[in-house]
Amino acid sequence: MMNSVVIERPGALTLEKRDIPQPARGEVRVKVRYASICGSDVHIWHGHNPFARYPRVIGHEFFGVIDAVGEAVDASRLGERVAVDPVVSCGHCYPCSVGRPNVCSELQVIGVHRDGGFSQYALAPAANAYTLPESIPDTLASLVEPFTIAANITAFLQPMANDIALIYGAGPMGLTAIQVLKGVYGVQQVIVVDRLPERLALATQSGADRVLDNSERPLAEQLDGIQPTLIIDAACHPAILAEAVALASPAARIGLLGFSGDPCTLTQQSLTSKELSLFTSRLNSKRFPQVISWMEQGLIHPEKLVTHTFALSDVEQAMTLFEKQPRSCCKVILKVD
Repeated sequence: MMNSVVIERPGALTLEKRDIPQPARGEVRVKVRYASICGSDVHIWHGHNPFARYPRVIGHEFFGVIDAVGEAVDASRLGERVAVDPVVSCGHCYPCSVGRPNVCSELQVIGVHRDGGFSQYALAPAANAYTLPESIPDTLASLVEPFTIAANITAFLQPMANDIALIYGAGPMGLTAIQVLKGVYGVQQVIVVDRLPERLALATQSGADRVLDNSERPLAEQLDGIQPTLIIDAACHPAILAEAVALASPAARIGLLGFSGDPCTLTQQSLTSKELSLFTSRLNSKRFPQVISWMEQGLIHPEKLVTHTFALSDVEQAMTLFEKQPRSCCKVILKVD
């Protein structure tokens, strides 16, 4: 038997004893060592994730060791240290055929549509389990996945060193974006806006060149005429897009990471008059090797995001802290084994 964190239905989180699963053909079983909490895990707990299916073992950011393989999987993979890409795609629909498996027409996400990594054991397609070099420590290995979100949006935006970048939000998504813009792309000016001074301090620690608090003073007033050439919305409030369009330089690129269902109002003129490029990004399209390489080279620093570590048995306390204490809490790691 194994311990698993199960959301039976919205609002009902339990730590259950379950049978240890057996890998099917093409799958591996991972003995999970560490997992990390994401906002979407909290949303599933509260019933605010429209994609989740219940009951569900949550957790899509996790790391462990392959301890069993299904048919058609090379037994030499036993014992591999792996980070698991939660994106499971069909491989033959139109999005898959053009390299966009993250929006597969039959998309399943481990921890959302199928059982995830807040468990002592988890299953995944063998192709989704990426071997890690020894230079990436166990304690940080679950953070490969969050950085793939930044890798995906920046692949669309194609940052350049002379960009003036503006990031809305200094939560985990915004902080990973800062590190990727600075460490990987060498963007010389990264501005971050948030309403919590503690989060802005984390943004500075992650490499932001300038941080702005827009809780009382409007952002436009603080920018004092600066027109960002690259904007990432990592705060995901529906009002942000219209403001970003108004502030952006002509020919700027804007990237959206949000899932708000609330409407926002834009005019065609506001976009076309500046010939703005608008990109959206969901999950990641096979960005794990890229992020693993960045970590191995020391271009990004996941340790700067980690503020707390809890045992799996304390998951409710950990998720409550993550949700309720954004001033003191960023990434929370669960020690599973």
